Amino acid sequence: MSNIIDGKGIAKSVREDVAKGVEELKKKTGKVPKLSVILVGEDPASKVYVGHKSKFSAEVGIDSDTIKLPADTPQDELLGVIDKLNADKSVHGLLVQLPVPDHLDTELVTQRIAPEKDVDGITYPNFGRLLTSEADLEPCTPSGVMELLKRHNVDLKGKAATIVGRSNIVGKPIALMLMRNHATITICHSRTTDLERRVKEADIVVAATGKAEMIKGSWIKKGAIVIDVGVNRMEDGKLKGDVEFDEAVKNASLITPVPGGVGPMTIAMLLNNTLKAANKALL
Repeated sequence: MSNIIDGKGIAKSVREDVAKGVEELKKKTGKVPKLSVILVGEDPASKVYVGHKSKFSAEVGIDSDTIKLPADTPQDELLGVIDKLNADKSVHGLLVQLPVPDHLDTELVTQRIAPEKDVDGITYPNFGRLLTSEADLEPCTPSGVMELLKRHNVDLKGKAATIVGRSNIVGKPIALMLMRNHATITICHSRTTDLERRVKEADIVVAATGKAEMIKGSWIKKGAIVIDVGVNRMEDGKLKGDVEFDEAVKNASLITPVPGGVGPMTIAMLLNNTLKAANKALL
């Protein structure tokens, strides 16, 4: 069996499960989940990503709309749009596509979203519930990582997991999720000394640094599981992860490729969160 994790295939399976859940909700309530995405400005990568959200929402039967605002939209105006969508009972999931233009306060904007509609799982109440293992809506990329491990029947009990990256979006949440499943956690970052040794000791390596091939393949212990969250566009247009894949794949028992690994799971788990939010609102 190949040791390369098929993120596209697993994401498709998750979407199929979501589609069944949407159909069940529709039969019970006569309503379907709705996801609203606010896009400020013309960032090319954001526009592509929002397009994918719209496409896959339609695939699973979720209604979606994109509220497009000019790049110079004042902060008060954006907050007003969020408030309006928070109050709209037909909207079950809400997110502001990041990054937003520099004049906007990202933290203020994202924290304005009602926690029960926070399908990105990034508001303080939802993050706090994640800390106590009580969150309904958890961050999408870490949730996707956990789903990949689950679908490969990875037993996390007692495993040594090294996470390289401490962001609020990936590093910290995935640490909490792994710990919840009884793994022993080491979180590394830009000031960690002897990173190579810490990676070499790990049964599971999660790379989320945003630096292409920062984690060398020779650092991967024989039989370790490697989850590469990084997506770095190179000068030739190709995408590379944070792990030196061609060498790491020789040692890893399981490894995610870039692209086609963790990436597809993020939108799949976003749709799953939208279904969860709708179920809680409507049932």
